Amino acid sequence: MKAPVKLKKMKLLRFGRDFKPDQEVILRDYLAIERTRLANERTLLSYIRSSLYLLLGSIALFQIKNYPNFEYLALASLVFSIIFFVIGVYRFTLLKKSLKRLYYMTEANGDNDDK
Repeated sequence: MKAPVKLKKMKLLRFGRDFKPDQEVILRDYLAIERTRLANERTLLSYIRSSLYLLLGSIALFQIKNYPNFEYLALASLVFSIIFFVIGVYRFTLLKKSLKRLYYMTEANGDNDDK
């Protein structure tokens, strides 16, 4: 008989958790943080846009009276619209907090080196 296979326990990685900077932020790093922040804002706007399109589709499907089965599709579209919006805002705030913590942590390390 073969021995049971042991699976390694994998850690779930969250953005920014495993990275601890040891130097102050130089211009290249600062610009990389700004690019990431701008990309995060663009992503939030994409989530909002998708959510609004689903909401508009849901409203249009509610307006169709000849096909009563479209009500279920309209409700599903409305639910997915809300889910998209919540996921977008959650991801935006998570990354924003992570970037803010990373930036301030590097600034604090930079101040300690000067003393």
